[in-house]
Amino acid sequence: MIAPPPRVRRAVRLRRAVRLRRAVRLRRAVLVRLAGWSALEAGQTFLLGYALARALDAGFLAGDARTGLWWLAAAAGGVGAGAYGTRRVYGVVADLVEPVRDSLVAGVVAGGIREADRGALSGLTQQVEIARDTLAGLVLVSRSFVFTVVGALTGLCALAPPLLLVVLPPLLAGLGLFAATLRPLARRQEAFLVADEALAAELGEVCPGLRDITAAGAEAQVAARVGEGVDAEFRAARALARWSVVRVAALAIGGRLPLVLLLAAAPWLLARGVTTGALVGALAYVSQSLLPALQNLVHGLGTGGARLSVVLRRLRPPPPPAPPPEPAAEVTAGAPALSLAAVTFAYGPASTPVLDELDLVVPPGGHLAVVGPSGIGKSTLTAVAAGLLHPADGAVRVCGHPVPGARAAAARVLIPQEAYVHTGTLAENLGLLRPGPVPLPELMAAAEAVGLTPLLERLGGPDALVRPAALSAGERQLIALTRAYLSPAPLALLDEATCHLDAEAEARAEQAFARRPGGTLVVVAHRIDSARRARRILVLDGSRTAHGTHEDLLRTCALYRDLAAPGSAAASQPPLAL
Repeated sequence: MIAPPPRVRRAVRLRRAVRLRRAVRLRRAVLVRLAGWSALEAGQTFLLGYALARALDAGFLAGDARTGLWWLAAAAGGVGAGAYGTRRVYGVVADLVEPVRDSLVAGVVAGGIREADRGALSGLTQQVEIARDTLAGLVLVSRSFVFTVVGALTGLCALAPPLLLVVLPPLLAGLGLFAATLRPLARRQEAFLVADEALAAELGEVCPGLRDITAAGAEAQVAARVGEGVDAEFRAARALARWSVVRVAALAIGGRLPLVLLLAAAPWLLARGVTTGALVGALAYVSQSLLPALQNLVHGLGTGGARLSVVLRRLRPPPPPAPPPEPAAEVTAGAPALSLAAVTFAYGPASTPVLDELDLVVPPGGHLAVVGPSGIGKSTLTAVAAGLLHPADGAVRVCGHPVPGARAAAARVLIPQEAYVHTGTLAENLGLLRPGPVPLPELMAAAEAVGLTPLLERLGGPDALVRPAALSAGERQLIALTRAYLSPAPLALLDEATCHLDAEAEARAEQAFARRPGGTLVVVAHRIDSARRARRILVLDGSRTAHGTHEDLLRTCALYRDLAAPGSAAASQPPLAL
């Protein structure tokens, strides 16, 4: 790993802390808003029974109709406030659920692109929406149940604490029984879905081939195989139904038994000071609040929760085992970083060779610049070295491995003139050539070395979203250069990869690659200064070549003297599309 300078390490720690605090603060703010509007919504639950009890005890039963009507009006006002709270709750739930949906969509799209997953479209159009809708439903149901129960129990306690002794025990027993059914019910619902999918797949194979099955006399065998699938689905459905009965029993115990107990215990309650209005209010709490809330929870969480768990497992399957380290990136001891032996390449059988019996050796850690007139074959040379073009004769080896080949491919990285940047975060763009995420300190150190730090800070850090159309050609080249710098390949081939940078930025990037630990650099020179910085220079001139240091070539090579002369342009045309 490349050790980042202290300034970069401090910046990394600061950005990481700011990002974590921002995420926690946003999630906490959403939850606080959800709790606030849910409390307003639950206010009508409290007023429902309490206002009814007071309307009876202090109003109608006491002969004061006006007081009774005022309490009923208060209950109606609570219903209006609760409706407003419900309206605001839906917006907050969207703020909580939509980021989860975005994460699922990103995972499905990534799987479809990287793994060519044919089921990605179904996952994107159906399963993600199922997960989003089910999750929103579960949040709504669970939140409503919690606040409704709190409001109802608070109201019972305010009316008469003995009422809790009758209502609370069966409610807790029903909830405990329901909680015990959640895991078995989810397993059996998933088993039913798997059996149903297997039967559908079997029928999808059998139905189009019915004539062939009849002609071959295979009806009995096919019927037996399909019958096994039908039986498996039937068994799964019966197991699911049995546990559904337990769920209904939990609803009866927790929601309906308190009504029976309140009626049965009415004489006992009245004898202990519970008023008639309080008893009627308790019946209203159970029948109008607790029973519907428990029913929604049982059906919503029992069915929707199992459905959500199944869909999430389908959308996010267990990651495949990490592939073994790529052996192609290994370097054969003592082998040159790049060697060409009598390489000949032409773009057609009757064409003049662009490379004619070229011999070239670049030692490990070397820094070679390739210069020559436009169209002479500099980009062709890098394409042959990268394995994108195959020579008619000769041998090409990278770090001792033959080209083309997997080991040679992983031992080199080619940065062309047209830099590729995709829509996504900056960190995702920079880590494209790495088998896993790049550690943040290493990423920041590479950006500092290549000269990407000013752009990185302007965009907002490694997690900033990159839009290629909003970047200049030079900025895209800086991103591509940093990506190559972070790659594990020891040989870097720069095919005019700095042509859109100014002279200072180009020098900084090339020097970073030249100093990269264990790295070798071959650069197609856009400016003659690139050749001056190289340890060795290769001059291409048709069938003739010359190589040496800058001073040697000034003495011995007329073409190089012309290219290095003041006012001479060493730039090339864009490379041939491969």
